[in-house]
Amino acid sequence: MNDKQHTIKAPVTVSGIGLHTGVVSNMTFKPAPINHGYKFQRIDLPGQPIVAADVDNVVDLSRGTTIEQNGARVHTIEHTLAALVGLQIDNVLIELDGPEPPIMDGSSIQFVKPLMEVGLEEQNALRNYFEITKGLSFKDDSRGVEIAALPLDDYRLTAMVDYNSPILGSQHASITHMDQFVEEIAPCRTFVFLHELEALYKQNLIKGGDLDNAIVIVDRVVKDEELDYLSDLLKKPKVEVKEEGILNNTELRFKNEPARHKLLDLMGDLALIGRPIKGQILAARPGHAANVAFAKKVKKMIHEATIKNVPNYDPKKKPVMDINQISATLPHRYPFLLIDKIIHLDETTVTGVKNVTMNEPFFQGHFPGNPVLPGVIQIEAMAQTGGILVLNTVENPEDYWTYFLGIDKCRFKRKVIPGDTIVFKCELLAPIKRGIAKMSGQAFVAGQLVMEAEMSASIVKKDA
Repeated sequence: MNDKQHTIKAPVTVSGIGLHTGVVSNMTFKPAPINHGYKFQRIDLPGQPIVAADVDNVVDLSRGTTIEQNGARVHTIEHTLAALVGLQIDNVLIELDGPEPPIMDGSSIQFVKPLMEVGLEEQNALRNYFEITKGLSFKDDSRGVEIAALPLDDYRLTAMVDYNSPILGSQHASITHMDQFVEEIAPCRTFVFLHELEALYKQNLIKGGDLDNAIVIVDRVVKDEELDYLSDLLKKPKVEVKEEGILNNTELRFKNEPARHKLLDLMGDLALIGRPIKGQILAARPGHAANVAFAKKVKKMIHEATIKNVPNYDPKKKPVMDINQISATLPHRYPFLLIDKIIHLDETTVTGVKNVTMNEPFFQGHFPGNPVLPGVIQIEAMAQTGGILVLNTVENPEDYWTYFLGIDKCRFKRKVIPGDTIVFKCELLAPIKRGIAKMSGQAFVAGQLVMEAEMSASIVKKDA
């Protein structure tokens, strides 16, 4: 799995009919900045409103997942989102001149291929993974549905289906590595049972559905007069089936293509959580309603974890900035260059790391025999972390100085000693105006808050 966030190198457009609305639309994937996530934009509506791909925006689950925000609605988004998740693309704006993404062939592959053709671009920020640290489950006994998430330092999904059908039987599909997605999951098409088909038409759904973008499973013997009726319904000159099987004898791309498509839907629906996941997802008889209900449980878990506001630091991962890059940006030198790594950096937030060792000179005189990191050193290290954030807003940051203007609401929660690793998080409280930056800062050791403060600083050009 990728460590860094990615977007696409250039816009790319796909066109086609929507499965349920029957409206032809053009959908353009466009590059987006760090931490943008997935957002749809209805460019056909007044004001061109944006709809965030967020589980809280789900408004309908009738044979697909529909979201709505700012007075705009986007239908059947799961195949589009699955393509982005499977390619590990983090930030994309999806412009749409209609109410629904094109259904294409009923899978994700015709989104995947053009995205791969334009290529992916790595961005200078780490992916904001949410790691499942304890078991989480969802159960709907009335439908025999169960979805569970287990801790894992990766993203793996398994879907199991059983429709009591002699044609499908019990099936399961798994993805154990994202590299499998393009070849093994993306080409798998949506499907429907014959007995559901007429009901869906009567519900004003699948207006754009035909035998080129969906598999119709025939689980009973069909008489000639019913085949004639189906040919009129599907606007086909002729439909046929060999006893029980697939309408028009369409060949499956995989023996377990329906189970693989259910896994694809699951990936797309879980994208609505809003963050990439590390964990193992096990789903029995999943569907859009269950997927979204489970996604809401995961988002609630994220919210509860986020309340603690503790940045995740994995020392095995490559930092956004190492000590050499920090030295090239900040003018500080020994013994006053106090941060060792930057592990996250975007327009409003920065996270830095300081490794506290006994070799630092201030310990010789600060409580000998009971070394404690001085509070002023903690504040200076946090200010230097914030300085990286401020300098990130200008071109040629080496041409600028940053100066402290003020400290407010400073609190020390516990002592910091040699051997500790401090993780500093600074966040802008307001946009920088006239070279003045105001930010909140927090310092954590082993997940516990040790210090916090609000700081003001000015940024000044060196030749000014």
